[in-house]
Amino acid sequence: MDYRIYPPEEMVDVAIALPLSKSISNRALIINALTPNAVPLKNVAQCNDTDAMVEALSGSAEKVNVGAAGTAMRFLTAFYASKPGAVVELDGSSRMRQRPIKALVDALKMCGAKIEYLGEEGYPPLRIEGCALEGGTVSLPASISSQYVSALLMVAPLMTQGLTLTLEGEITSRPYILMTLSMMKDWGVECDFDCNVITVPNSSYKAIDYDVEADWSAASYWYEISALSAGCVALNGLNKKSIQGDSRLVEFFAKLGVDSEFDDNGLSLMPSPEQMSRVELDLSEQPDIAQTIAVTCCMLRIPFRLTGLATLKIKETDRLIALQNELSKLSFDIEIEQDSQLIWEGAQHPIFEMPQICTYDDHRMAMAFAPAALYMPGLIIKDVEVVAKSYPQYWDHLIEAGFELVDASIPVEECSSEE
Repeated sequence: MDYRIYPPEEMVDVAIALPLSKSISNRALIINALTPNAVPLKNVAQCNDTDAMVEALSGSAEKVNVGAAGTAMRFLTAFYASKPGAVVELDGSSRMRQRPIKALVDALKMCGAKIEYLGEEGYPPLRIEGCALEGGTVSLPASISSQYVSALLMVAPLMTQGLTLTLEGEITSRPYILMTLSMMKDWGVECDFDCNVITVPNSSYKAIDYDVEADWSAASYWYEISALSAGCVALNGLNKKSIQGDSRLVEFFAKLGVDSEFDDNGLSLMPSPEQMSRVELDLSEQPDIAQTIAVTCCMLRIPFRLTGLATLKIKETDRLIALQNELSKLSFDIEIEQDSQLIWEGAQHPIFEMPQICTYDDHRMAMAFAPAALYMPGLIIKDVEVVAKSYPQYWDHLIEAGFELVDASIPVEECSSEE
């Protein structure tokens, strides 16, 4: 389904109950599944990604398909490899079969894992025969997805020799690695992270009660709405001392005219006169909010350079190309440099029809572009169902904020009300 989106008639003033963090939820699900006599988790994120993880961990199927859930693919690869007696064929969507997993498979094999490719070398689907992993010393390029690193770390306590993992080069998405280590510590496993070497002892997780935080990545779209509308948004459930790297939204959007004030319930966003004339950000540790920031800057006509985006090419789609294509539909001429940078220096071109934004089966494309309707009423977002991957309530929450969502298959003249 496609939506034609119209902005609120009045100033945005809304309180939103954000979804729980899927990044924390997925880690909690894996660690808890590895914990003897585990306490059932009270709540996890309700979205396609975590649903895929929950289904896989709660069943005993010999064939598991995670669809488009990239985190589930990486984490479950390590989980099944470390589970003696498990024999699983792990597969995903057609796009998942294009997303590389060789670095993780190679690292697991160095630890004693038994994994075979059932299709193209280096890509899912996989046949995994679980066993007691030996562990030892492993090296990985530090520039690879942090999900590979986290997948290895979470199963490392079960390795008979523990694991010494060296990350070679400049680390990508460090906050996600720190999130994993913090959660492992909560479950009773102390690790050492010195320079680029992570040491995990042979150990055992201890059963605990665990509460999952609200999702800072989901908060980014409300920061965007606040910036573009100069409205007020209350976001319930956010933690000022969050383990999520995307909590740096507070700092980033201060440059884009949004003030953040915390209270006992969460966070309030309010307009601020402070706004930079140009923005340069290194998002190597916050790649999931690159789309939100790029769209916000363009709509505010703030030139920008966003660096550290190398991992965007292997997400649900090539997000660099997707952003360039769809921002062009909104008149903006975006440059891509070194497959890791997005630049806009202010160049625009005329557009002659209402844009229809393609989402590329990518939830973040849909959610980052929808607020642009504040400046372009009637903007069309295609395949709106993709938000179910991480934030199924997103469209309902936009309606709560006063946006009007119309089935784009209905002609415009039929959408207008008669006086």
